[in-house]
Amino acid sequence: MSALFVGVFLASLLMTFMLRRYALHRQLIDMPNARSSHTVPTPRGGGVAIVVSFLAALAAVAAVGILPLDQFAGLFGAGLIVALIGFADDHGHIAARWRLLGHFAAASWLLVCFGGLPRLNVFGFDVDLEWYGAILAAVYLVWVLNLYNFMDGIDGIAGAVAICVTVVGAILYYWCGHPQQVWTPLLLASACAGFLIWNFPPAKIFMGDAGSGFLGIILASMALQAASIEPQLLWSWLILMGVFVVDATYTMLRRLIRGEKIYEAHRSHAYQYASRQHSSHKKVTLSVVLINIVWLTPLALWVGKGGLDGLSGLVLAYVPLLFLAIRYNAGKPEYL
Repeated sequence: MSALFVGVFLASLLMTFMLRRYALHRQLIDMPNARSSHTVPTPRGGGVAIVVSFLAALAAVAAVGILPLDQFAGLFGAGLIVALIGFADDHGHIAARWRLLGHFAAASWLLVCFGGLPRLNVFGFDVDLEWYGAILAAVYLVWVLNLYNFMDGIDGIAGAVAICVTVVGAILYYWCGHPQQVWTPLLLASACAGFLIWNFPPAKIFMGDAGSGFLGIILASMALQAASIEPQLLWSWLILMGVFVVDATYTMLRRLIRGEKIYEAHRSHAYQYASRQHSSHKKVTLSVVLINIVWLTPLALWVGKGGLDGLSGLVLAYVPLLFLAIRYNAGKPEYL
């Protein structure tokens, strides 16, 4: 299996190089403007390399029986739908309502394949939300999908966070006695690592909507997949995604309160303010990685092993992140 990880990494690395040449040839360039966090015209769409390399590897592990077919169908189908929508949007604008409809279609497909929302573990009790749990799960999937798109605004951050989440997710599976489950998250980490070589600050290519939306739906789906194995693992995955969840959610709520259109481009997330304040994408991306390693990973492992209630661990993990979001003016208009 180690050869497969290396193969996915190399495939993603080479494909990103080819996509960069394609983007330059087709003039798929992100031009700096008042609402962007970059200052140099940069080709976009490199996230397609993550999509193709990961889905191909996913098919391979499903073919040999490592990944159950229902989980394969859910991840493959939902990821492909979202990636195609993002790819089309990268090449020409798609109205927000049609994107959202497609996102809910992808979420519905995944939930049908997964059999709905698994039981949740809340303060030691297993809770079955039945049919309305599926509605909650669909909203959750679409929100994480879109927040990942919102948070892909500076060099390296989306790929680096995805690697942090999936590597620790694999460690959790192994530590909790489910070594057969480590392959899917590690394959995604390998695909992201190949792309990150080109996207790490200063980025030579951007991920684009195809890649960021794909990562969002896949990571959100893996959290549900983990919950179906052991309920408390859902909380661990949500803790690991904490930086993105807190920054994006707090920013969105402040913009909604002001009556702004949340689907319009802006640069008022905490990480964007931080990158301007410190004049560095690299410093902010590495700081987010450090937060994941030093703060979120120990809490996720603690919850995963049952030493701490999941909801309590989530609150404990998120409170300092909320203070950081406030400290860096998340959601504050630039003109104030």
